[in-house]
Amino acid sequence: MTLTGNMLIGQQAITGNREAIHGIDPATGLPLEPTYHGGSGEHVEQACALAWSALDSYRATPLEARAEFLETIAGEIEALGDELIDRAVAETGLPRPRIQGERGRTCQQLRTFARTVRAGEWLDVRVDSALPERQPLPRPDLRQRQVPLGPVAVFGASNFPLAFSVAGGDTASALAAGCPVIVKAHGAHPGTGELVGRAVARAVKMCGLHEGVFSLLYGSGREVGIALVSDPRIKAVGFTGSRSGGIALCNAALARPEPIPVYAEMSSINPVLLFPAALQSRPEALAQGFVTSLTQGAGQFCTNPGLVIARQGPDLERFIKTAAQLLRNSPAQTMLTPGIFNAYESGVGSLAEHAQTVARGLRGETPNQCQAHLFVTQASDFLADPALQAEMFGAASLIVHCASEAQIRQVIEHLEGQLTATLHLDDADVESARALLPTLERKAGRLLVNGWPTGVEVCDAMVHGGPFPATSDARSTSVGTAAILRFLRPVCYQDFPDALLPAALKHGNPLQLRRLLDGQREA
Repeated sequence: MTLTGNMLIGQQAITGNREAIHGIDPATGLPLEPTYHGGSGEHVEQACALAWSALDSYRATPLEARAEFLETIAGEIEALGDELIDRAVAETGLPRPRIQGERGRTCQQLRTFARTVRAGEWLDVRVDSALPERQPLPRPDLRQRQVPLGPVAVFGASNFPLAFSVAGGDTASALAAGCPVIVKAHGAHPGTGELVGRAVARAVKMCGLHEGVFSLLYGSGREVGIALVSDPRIKAVGFTGSRSGGIALCNAALARPEPIPVYAEMSSINPVLLFPAALQSRPEALAQGFVTSLTQGAGQFCTNPGLVIARQGPDLERFIKTAAQLLRNSPAQTMLTPGIFNAYESGVGSLAEHAQTVARGLRGETPNQCQAHLFVTQASDFLADPALQAEMFGAASLIVHCASEAQIRQVIEHLEGQLTATLHLDDADVESARALLPTLERKAGRLLVNGWPTGVEVCDAMVHGGPFPATSDARSTSVGTAAILRFLRPVCYQDFPDALLPAALKHGNPLQLRRLLDGQREA
């Protein structure tokens, strides 16, 4: 397929009229063709008008048809073959196996949501039957289901050009909920975005859906993004990116005459707690696992272990010594963009002014290569200096020496909201860990024991979210089937004749859903 540099507004390929962007090969720093001109407010208006006109017909699609649409998208992405893999590798510097795996995850997400749609449990059907004889007042017939919020604006992420981008988790879950989607592609991988966007557009046409179900826009600054979030026809936002970007979108959404939810994943340093018995019995193994997780993908994961908390002593020193030795032999890796590389260099330079540097990885020999860093500090300094809690997007981590269990608790209480918190423990550590669980539950969306936070499973039980600033809404997840709930709202139907009820609420339960009927869950 020849890349055109065009946006997709419904089924129309349209050239933008704003500042141009290029994909850049981060391994060389050279631009990639074609040029992608950014959209304007006029293009946002066109896309939003189409999405709004598509809403009622798309939200009314039968569950089976919607599931088949999601599966068709997955098939069209797979049909792109090596062309998609080659372009994504060129635009991100990520290794080919990583991109191949991410394509598999993207298609798995779409098929998982197809399964979820078919099952229908997300409709959360509740029925309270009429009680005409009840005294002193009769009860009407009441029936509740979830309906889609409306068109959703999705912002592609830099670090996952497929799984958190044009057809990634936010798009898949919004489409599964019955919401048309307008994607603002990430400027770091515009060609990858165009290829996937065309695959989605083909699936829309193949399934006979309204063209406004999906559009893809480009923009070099914030004009397109703010215009999308400000448009009254957009009813929710999905975002993965920087803290400043997420907060700007949240502020724009709150400033509207009708505020809307923004589900923004923004900032997390993902603390790792090393408990005494575990640290005593296996410091070298813990160090190996830590460095492997830290340096995976040049540390460009939102779940990267950026903070280690442990009680000071000889066992912690053994851990640090081993980790430092491993890190010094860690090769430099190409980062996603020159901008991300420059931000990482600035971040580690700043942290070096506030904490002790104990190890650096091998230096890079080509542009934009991440040199891993390991720092240490005392708990008292960590508690006193906000700069030590700043996220560094890359392979850098800070180890905090604590003098006592009480100081460990102090450090945890001091933390901002996190996506993950990891506990490494042995049997003798269980009671100490139990005492910290209430605090950790308040701080993070996913708690792990004896694992590493990098790697997020796409499944029913996964939570990829957490208190601010990890996300803007701690009640939600952006990964897993519960992500569909972000784009739904409940509607109650009182005393409706059966002929007017939607299929999910009809008396005969034609969809065979598991309903909450008069307070009892049906089998």
